[in-house]
Amino acid sequence: MGETRDITRLPELLRELPPGERALAGRIFEVSGATGRLVPPETMHPWIESSFGSVEAVREQRIVRVTNRFTLEGTLFNSLRASRPLDARTETDLEEEIAATEGDPFCRPEEGTPENVFGRVRGRYATTVANIAMYDAYHGVIVFDDHDPLHLTPEKVSDYVEVGLAWHRRVLETDPEYRYLFLMWNCLWRAGGSIIHGHAQAVATRGPHYPKVERLRRAAAVYRAEHGSDYFEDLLRIHESLGLSVPASGEAAAFASLTPIKEKELVVIGASPEDEALKHSVGGLLERFVRRLGVASFNVAFCLPPAGPAPEDWSGFPAVVRIVDRGDPASRTSDIGAMELYAAPVVASDPFRVAEALRG
Repeated sequence: MGETRDITRLPELLRELPPGERALAGRIFEVSGATGRLVPPETMHPWIESSFGSVEAVREQRIVRVTNRFTLEGTLFNSLRASRPLDARTETDLEEEIAATEGDPFCRPEEGTPENVFGRVRGRYATTVANIAMYDAYHGVIVFDDHDPLHLTPEKVSDYVEVGLAWHRRVLETDPEYRYLFLMWNCLWRAGGSIIHGHAQAVATRGPHYPKVERLRRAAAVYRAEHGSDYFEDLLRIHESLGLSVPASGEAAAFASLTPIKEKELVVIGASPEDEALKHSVGGLLERFVRRLGVASFNVAFCLPPAGPAPEDWSGFPAVVRIVDRGDPASRTSDIGAMELYAAPVVASDPFRVAEALRG
């Protein structure tokens, strides 16, 4: 494989793989490259040079499109965007803004928040409350003891996840049909968090699972039926062969995605949501996300198999966690537009640089 690895060279990098990995990548991913060209007027040259380094850098732009043939997730990468260095922001103003909101209802959950019908679940670093405006019949909020959501350690994140799982066990005792759990964390307003105080959410539903989780299950089932192989193992193998894996704990595995939904997306795979290695891996990656990459606002989503027997075939479906950067909280520009909502994400961060930064 060539020395230089970047996402705009992905077609060439795939051709350099050993035959087995190359065939596997072609089975799951469709990859194509194209060149976009433009002609800037001389009056724009000074601005282009100050913004992009040179006029030549914008005259021809390499575009790489990656599509997962089974999940139909896909991403567009642009050489001009991907060549920019990864941000490493310092958020002094953000720290002050977070501190200024101390004393909100989440700082006193027993007094300022409702509880679910089965009561509260208490962990070492968090407690549950009921969401005042529910997504589904069972919706809990995992309120962290830390007001600042960016005060992260693997131990704390592991406890947040365990509190969410314990909350779901309470749900099942109340109503066994609600076996499908979705855990999520929207950190700060850029990621959809309406309250600054650190918190995650747990929502349970009865079958089938939420549509995007069910779509992933169906894609994996089709893949297994067509190729007699485990989709998630093969997906991991492709990313590892390209050098996109990042450190994880125990039997858990993680990689920078070839089809990120937005910036710097990571995928973590574990045997089950109860797996301590998975919880610690997510916590460790989030800690590195914040400290090494300067990420301040992010989404975390746990795509989990049902807790107990279900009418669908969930055999071999692991716990899949997705982590994505949502950009600078100070920015007034949304990171999601019509392309992301209805076509395909356009991503600036290079997965190869993300993996390298998190391995260092």
